[in-house]
Amino acid sequence: MPQARTSNQTSTTGRQSARTPAKPAAAKPAGAKPAAQEPAGQAPAAPAQPAARSAARPAAARSARRTAAKPAGRAAPKPLTPGGSSIRAGRLGAEEAEPLTPAQRAALGKAARAAVPRTSHAAFDPPASRPDPVALLEEQAVSRLPDLIPLRYGRMLASAFSYFRGAALPMAADLARTPVTGLTVQACGDAHLSNFGLYASPERKLLFDVNDFDETLPGPWEWDVKRLAASLEVAARDNGFARKDRRQIVLAGVGQYRLMMRQLAGLSNLGVWYTDVNIEEFRREFAAQMTSRQLKTIDKIMVKARGHDSRQALGKLAAVQDGKMRIVADPPLVVPLTDLLPEQMDRAGIETQLRALVGQYRGTLQSDRRVLLEQFDFTDMARKVVGVGSVGTRCWIILLLGRDESDPLFLQVKEAQPSVLARYAGASKYSNQGERVVAGQRLMQAASDIFLGWQRTTGLDGQYRDFYIRQLRDWKFSFPIEAMIPHGLRIYAQICGHALARAHARSGDRIAIASYLGGSDVFDRAVADFAEAYADQNQRDYEALAAAAASGRITAEHGV
Repeated sequence: MPQARTSNQTSTTGRQSARTPAKPAAAKPAGAKPAAQEPAGQAPAAPAQPAARSAARPAAARSARRTAAKPAGRAAPKPLTPGGSSIRAGRLGAEEAEPLTPAQRAALGKAARAAVPRTSHAAFDPPASRPDPVALLEEQAVSRLPDLIPLRYGRMLASAFSYFRGAALPMAADLARTPVTGLTVQACGDAHLSNFGLYASPERKLLFDVNDFDETLPGPWEWDVKRLAASLEVAARDNGFARKDRRQIVLAGVGQYRLMMRQLAGLSNLGVWYTDVNIEEFRREFAAQMTSRQLKTIDKIMVKARGHDSRQALGKLAAVQDGKMRIVADPPLVVPLTDLLPEQMDRAGIETQLRALVGQYRGTLQSDRRVLLEQFDFTDMARKVVGVGSVGTRCWIILLLGRDESDPLFLQVKEAQPSVLARYAGASKYSNQGERVVAGQRLMQAASDIFLGWQRTTGLDGQYRDFYIRQLRDWKFSFPIEAMIPHGLRIYAQICGHALARAHARSGDRIAIASYLGGSDVFDRAVADFAEAYADQNQRDYEALAAAAASGRITAEHGV
């Protein structure tokens, strides 16, 4: 794939460690769908304790203590406890340590198959004590804006896939009981297929990558792969695809993840870091697999994406009012700040405070970008409802103007709460959840928004909250999943799997993971079995949420 140098990455080495469930889960239970058989002599380990945590050795935290890794076919080495590791669990970056050779890292991955056979990933056998998914969603609602919670439930009830998009916490609870190798990466935490898409690099290349990091945290690479696979199965069901087509779509996505990870395992560290997914080069690579109509659709999407910028947002979201450019109200989706303030509040004083907050946020940017941002002046601010799972969290848009009213910059200021993975993989090392999101995004993406930063501020209710800031639109575009045919979704699954492997390889031990995955499709078929079983569970959970709305337990507002 194409390689590109990015100018806005942080100075992190890409090395990290994380808490992950201490023990792998058992192999596939009786009655589960069969997957390809693992070589004889590799027995599954004991069932995992979902809340247990350990500091498994990550990509570059490779000390001499691990050089004695057992060869393939023997039991995998036990994950180090926090007390036995020279790196604090959950931290990005690594202390000096004697590195393993590529051969030793490959042996580590093969050895992990003994404790966690690849076939064991097919298992999904929720216990009778499985948390009530509706209760988990209600738990999340406590910290969100009460007037927007009915909108969140209404959007989740639009379809089984819409429910899946908003149910990151219930699935995180389920994933915590599934097998893990102990190899950790900077995980997305919510890697469903709609959280991938197009955006602009600082060099104005159109890239395809993971583009949502609200839940990012160091954790098991398997969790991201399984959430992506399950999302492909659920979306394919929503589109009315046959079972055979659905399975081929999931296999394509997981298979491409495996193949790309194996390819990246052979690259140098810098080669991995400079690898991206340039959509134009991807189009050329897959042109032989697409019809002329599909190629034209891709071309139209690329044109549309390049038109999604602050100028386009200005035409849709703002207008001149009383001689000044202001954000136009469209309640409840867009509500200007002035409409939310009590009449007796000093509005001029609030605007002064907002200008000061923008100034504080500048301090989280690179120095050259601070100079650029200082050339824009604060003009207006509004609350904006976005997404599905994020509805109810505090999200604002800020309009700034540069040389004149035809030179806008829209920033999105989005609340960052603790990751849904935190209770299962360990708390973030960052006290500011906005900084957690920014650090994870910069580590996983090939290139990130030049205005990506964070802030902590006091809300109108007097509570401290964390936020991250980015451009509202900078060639951002999501593919229309609901309009795809099976062949199109299969290609899309491949590019998602490709992008996810690249993102994981920047922080995790790509050689060990690639060695674990292997050259056959054993892992692919196991995860496809898991995806099918989890899609069944997702359907039951979706129906449970619908029943809760029908009974009056929750209130859902549809069509907004």
